[in-house]
Amino acid sequence: MFKKILIANRGEIAVRIMRTCREMGIATVAVYSAADRRALHVLEADQAVFLGPAEPTESYLSIAKIIAAARSTDAQAIHPGYGFLAENPDLAAACQQAGLTFIGPPENAIRDLGDKTVARRLMIQGGVPVIPGMSQTEADPDRLAAEADKIGYPVLIKAAAGGGGKGMRVFTAAGEFKDACAAAAREAQNAFGNGAIYLEKYLTKPRHVEFQILADTNGHIIHLLERECSIQRRHQKIIEETPSPALTPDLRAQMGAAAVAAAKASGYVNAGTVEFLLDQDNQFYFLEVNTRLQVEHPITEMTTGIDLVRHQIEISAGQPLTLTQSEISARGHAIECRIYAEDPQNDFFPSPGKIRFMREPGGPGIRNDCGIYTGFQVPVEYDPILSKLVVWAETRELAIRRMIRALENYVILGIKTPRPFLIDVLKAEAFQSGATYTDFIATHFDEWQPAAALSDLA
Repeated sequence: MFKKILIANRGEIAVRIMRTCREMGIATVAVYSAADRRALHVLEADQAVFLGPAEPTESYLSIAKIIAAARSTDAQAIHPGYGFLAENPDLAAACQQAGLTFIGPPENAIRDLGDKTVARRLMIQGGVPVIPGMSQTEADPDRLAAEADKIGYPVLIKAAAGGGGKGMRVFTAAGEFKDACAAAAREAQNAFGNGAIYLEKYLTKPRHVEFQILADTNGHIIHLLERECSIQRRHQKIIEETPSPALTPDLRAQMGAAAVAAAKASGYVNAGTVEFLLDQDNQFYFLEVNTRLQVEHPITEMTTGIDLVRHQIEISAGQPLTLTQSEISARGHAIECRIYAEDPQNDFFPSPGKIRFMREPGGPGIRNDCGIYTGFQVPVEYDPILSKLVVWAETRELAIRRMIRALENYVILGIKTPRPFLIDVLKAEAFQSGATYTDFIATHFDEWQPAAALSDLA
């Protein structure tokens, strides 16, 4: 087993990984930028290495500096968390060249699954259902228009690389389709350094359901059931839950088997997430594989009792996965709300600044994976996620009630957060009835305004 691990990340995910390392008796190394000198992950680590300026390319995105930090502290492995370099195959390759262990999947799996058209081809070969569409990128607007006619409108223009909604356009008719393709390609090039695009059939009112997988180096693969992540704003998940209110035992078994098949088709090792879209006829289609730990992993841990980070570390250390599929079961219901530094009264724009006071919610079944504290200066340079508030209860109804109470008791002063928005979503009749589709926010909260009594003070 490793004696020391460097966490190539910041904020709440770095803190969360460190806590499992501490339980395993593994020393931890933090890395930080000029903006994070007093960040919680720096204070929590056994050692910390300064990387450079706040600019991500000069700090958290510098593979050379990350590798040098691991070598200088005698770390044996690097855990990338999520975001930054987590899905960059070059970091996995650099670790191998430096004699370090990358806690994640192999370089080739990250590279193949990071290209959505390559991933589609792998899934088709593995017998995993995919959304009708193209399996090759295309730059010629005339050919793209012809493919759109063949697929049938509405179609989705997608970037082959990256995610988060960048380079994505929905078109319901031919119209100005060619201009939209050019705009999507430019956005993808700016966001990911890769302007390649392709087309898929656009599914109306789908659910976003994903399956957690674990795979060891001996080819043993299991899934740890599903998470529903349909509540999204601008293609970014904001509320996740497990189990999905839409799945029957039979459908769950089918989707779980498809997730395992997807892992086999791509030669996957370690923890990962296979994402599907589920249509209104209960037909499901492969969306993508996230080759890392997911932001929403705690809800799986809460219902299964399995520490995913510990299994990531053990698999990377060469230990076999001893869990079997028949041993995996879930109890109760778990919900996660993402707490961002953003202003819900100003179109959810980032709200950096100093946290004047913070009080975390507590009580039975409440977990808060947090990367901040009273007095911390939230930087403007990075993703504004502050914490992940997670609750568990015996039923979905009780979990919703518990989450509302936890949000009402979560105090963060000095910056804005979407806490009042999240409360209103959870109280909505459509959410409580389980009618959670990817268009939920656009349908029910397009013109939402916070009640003054619930608005965070600045």
